[in-house]
Amino acid sequence: MHTETIATSSRPIETDTVVIGAGAVGMFQVFQLGLQGLHCHVVDALPHLGGQCSELYPDKPIYDIPGIKACTGQELIDRLREQMEPFAPTLHLGQQVQTLEQQDDGRWLLATSTGTQLLAKAVVIAAGVGSFVPKTLKIDGIEALIDRNVHYHPANLATLTLQGQHVLVHGGDELAVQAALDTLACTPASVTLIHRRDVFTAPEALLAQLQIYKDTGRIRVVAAQPQSLLTTDDQLSSVEIVLPDGSSESLPVQQWLVFQGISPKLGPVAQWGLELVKKQLPVDTSTFVTEAPGIYAVGDINIYPGKRKLLLCGFHEATLAGFSIAEYLTDKPVLLQYTTTSTRLHALLGVVHTEK
Repeated sequence: MHTETIATSSRPIETDTVVIGAGAVGMFQVFQLGLQGLHCHVVDALPHLGGQCSELYPDKPIYDIPGIKACTGQELIDRLREQMEPFAPTLHLGQQVQTLEQQDDGRWLLATSTGTQLLAKAVVIAAGVGSFVPKTLKIDGIEALIDRNVHYHPANLATLTLQGQHVLVHGGDELAVQAALDTLACTPASVTLIHRRDVFTAPEALLAQLQIYKDTGRIRVVAAQPQSLLTTDDQLSSVEIVLPDGSSESLPVQQWLVFQGISPKLGPVAQWGLELVKKQLPVDTSTFVTEAPGIYAVGDINIYPGKRKLLLCGFHEATLAGFSIAEYLTDKPVLLQYTTTSTRLHALLGVVHTEK
């Protein structure tokens, strides 16, 4: 798979299909389109694959995936990633589709929050319940510091200037604990980890590491809530925190890494001019096309009589959408082939046959 994170040209990238949403259903959609010989570009607001499975229940078991007695959300994503790898989708992660406009030739032009433009013959919206975006802090003056001194769910600490800085890591889950530990490798002036309670949700191995660095004074762990911030020359200089006993303390802070969880928002989908019913896209269940030719919807974002918001239903929808899109683009019926016997599908999948 190839990952694009920023626009590399002012001209749109032309492609067969774009899948909006890199959750489990979006990933399976890539696989189904690949079986039809169609290349995909995938856009997701999160900086990684997995959507709800990775963000909301990576360690929780799932019991209703056909043929698998049980697997965690992250295990399912890992399997789906491996499954779609033969089709080498181009990934545009950490970006949100802002506009979706039909062109005179019937193709669809998408523009993302980072300036990437994609020109596609067909688009599949697999956005689940919307884009997952980090929960933000409601503190006066914080907006002006975002991406300079305040970073919500940073995907790569190496891209931040942390050396010699007083770093505040804010959150109580595995991502926050891991970020606090990883920050030490950046040789900061200090690292403070705060959470509203002195209890963290993370694997025991990570918590044991945190305890070691806490005991040696390399990471300070504080149960507190941020209340206000102070800037010097338009740069963050300190954060006022409130402790459980009601007292306050001023922490020197130059870089603030916030891991307060994520929440789904419908976001720009509502501005694309597509028909919405209860914030969902109505589809034709024979094709999973929306009211707009060339725009399809699968997974939790769509609605139709009898709809059930289950992963296995989303996989079924993605399969039918794959056939439908292939027929839409070629204007020909698609011959049903089976992965057990089709040499064409085996070639697409990279299956190597051993002579007996």
